[in-house]
Amino acid sequence: MALIQIKQVRSVIDRPERQKRTMKALGLTKIGAVREVENTAAIAGMVAKVGHLIEVTEL
Repeated sequence: MALIQIKQVRSVIDRPERQKRTMKALGLTKIGAVREVENTAAIAGMVAKVGHLIEVTEL
């Protein structure tokens, strides 16, 4: 699988609890946090749900 880089660019304040949990599951807790993960089906689904809070770059 290919690696993707995920960066949090917006806050989770005033977001539904489900989106907060998804961000935490991706390992993003603060604005500016960056994480490299494999692009699996599960990760792709989480990225789709919180796409408005993150930036995604393929490596």
